[in-house]
Amino acid sequence: MHQDRRRRAVVNEQPGAGTWTRTGAGVLASGRDPRALPKAELHLHLLAAMRPATLAELASDAGRAAPDPRGFADFEGFQQVYAAAFDATSDRPANLRRVVTELVEDTAADGGVWVQPHFDPRSYAHFGAPEDVLDLVLDAGRQAGARCGVGFGLTLAVSRHATPAAAVRLARFAARYAGRGVHALGLTGHEGARGTGEFAEAFAIARTAGLTSAPHAGELRGPDSVRAAVDRLGATRVAHGIRAVEDPALLELLAARGVSLDVCLTSNRVLGLVPDLARHPLPRLLAAGVRCSLGTDDPLMFGASLTDEYRTARTALGLTDHQLAAIARASLETSDAPPELIAAATEGVDAWLG
Repeated sequence: MHQDRRRRAVVNEQPGAGTWTRTGAGVLASGRDPRALPKAELHLHLLAAMRPATLAELASDAGRAAPDPRGFADFEGFQQVYAAAFDATSDRPANLRRVVTELVEDTAADGGVWVQPHFDPRSYAHFGAPEDVLDLVLDAGRQAGARCGVGFGLTLAVSRHATPAAAVRLARFAARYAGRGVHALGLTGHEGARGTGEFAEAFAIARTAGLTSAPHAGELRGPDSVRAAVDRLGATRVAHGIRAVEDPALLELLAARGVSLDVCLTSNRVLGLVPDLARHPLPRLLAAGVRCSLGTDDPLMFGASLTDEYRTARTALGLTDHQLAAIARASLETSDAPPELIAAATEGVDAWLG
């Protein structure tokens, strides 16, 4: 490893393959621009997608001091940043609309063609009924998407810190919007707050309505959490899920059923789930045949764009362009985007490979 780091960079031109350079890890990385790779962003929390400059500006307009979004040292500090983001958007509906618009613009700048953030409209009850808040967010996303060439949808987020009854109510609400902008039901919050099985009824309602089951699991808890999400909630997409690598039988199950994992490299590093990126389990998940996408999770706090995540996969993990293309293709094919968007974007993935 140290010998490779001391080596002089080597450049080799190959027709149709882009420029290849030797990275600091001693692996060959293509010069193809990950920004130009069509992809979907499936693991993103709407409020935490706010631009730091927007947070500072909106807080200043309201006479508040915004915390340094990257300056947290523990979970409490992380929550303070999230609370500041909520305060900044809760002053008036136009602020929330702005955040959604900028989220879509940032997705387009990263080569994203579909974005589906996690969101709970009930958080903004002071704006009106949940239907009004949801319509506001969907309208903002669709307008920005039409301008930027990005499809927009939502995953409504059930919280593990809420009661199962509250989860059922949100699932019924989400079911009413199935096919009208809401595409999935998620499950967020600390995995130790409540047992996964307590939310089985809510997810059964969602699946019956045709919504994707896309809970968080396998981040702070081990492979049993991922297995419970699949067995008890019918998950076909799992946010994070990286702890599945600890159970070979579970990896076989995920691969056989086509369950995909929406992985967030920078988030995992910043929160200490992996000691360093070079030891991230993503390559092992891919080698086991598990489909994975890449997402930013909370870019306000973690400071990584969607393009950054793909570049990190290349430079820190040594993934080839064919592997990056497979990840992008999985993000599209396991998304809830319209079939025609998926078909066009996957053609774009093939064109990127050339």
